[in-house]
Amino acid sequence: MSYGGGSGGDDYDAELEELKRRQIARLQQRAASEEQAAAEAEAEEGRRQAVLRRVLTPEARQRLQNVKMVKYELARVLEDQIIALYQSGRIDRPITDEALKQLLARISASNTRDTSITIRRKGEV
Repeated sequence: MSYGGGSGGDDYDAELEELKRRQIARLQQRAASEEQAAAEAEAEEGRRQAVLRRVLTPEARQRLQNVKMVKYELARVLEDQIIALYQSGRIDRPITDEALKQLLARISASNTRDTSITIRRKGEV
């Protein structure tokens, strides 16, 4: 299909094919990088779980799983602290359920914000 005669249509088709090829290459590259990021995240999560299995008693691990189902962010903060303690060499024996409860209480207390609502009516100071 040519516009205005000549071989202008061939140039248009070639340009269109080149644009399609570039777009496909970009999409393939994006998919590959997303796949790599997902694999790295999965490997990191595997390392986290290995450390937690090493330092928590079975009862403590179960409690952490229960907390994770209800309050994911709180459980994640707790996991981060446990992993940091392990990496710094400050854990010399497995963390029991009681010790985990104490850590959890400490984290919960520090994350709780005091919220109060004050209602002021028009004309009041």
